[in-house]
Amino acid sequence: MRSGFSLLMALLFLVLIATISALSISLSTQSVKQTSDIHFKNQAELLLRSGTEFALLAMSGHDYVNDGCLNSINIMYPDATANHTHDINISIMYIGNGLGATCTQLGTNIDTNESNRTVIIDTFVSTNPQLTTNGLISEQIRMHRRSIQKP
Repeated sequence: MRSGFSLLMALLFLVLIATISALSISLSTQSVKQTSDIHFKNQAELLLRSGTEFALLAMSGHDYVNDGCLNSINIMYPDATANHTHDINISIMYIGNGLGATCTQLGTNIDTNESNRTVIIDTFVSTNPQLTTNGLISEQIRMHRRSIQKP
């Protein structure tokens, strides 16, 4: 009777150790996945700000007379290959008079000359869908930022 009780205790101890080991492996892989998700989310937030600043820079160097208005910018970060991590899509809408036919205009009814050629910049950042299918992140990250600027 005594050896049977010891065998039962040994089996119970093995089941307990196996359960704790499985739980520890599960938590370990989950923390790695969360770290990756946080990294890509923080990178997307930084790219939102950088995308808006890049749009302002591109607008300041753009030749509106010969090339028309700059209505959109599409960027793949860090490079334009299939293994890029983020897509940045920037749309620019103008408010003002005498901007030209190629401009995406929201309105022409402005009160002062200082308000002419004001822009609304919509910046969208999303992770590459390949990151989700490859298992690098748990779900696709999408962020949006809208700002009103006077270039």
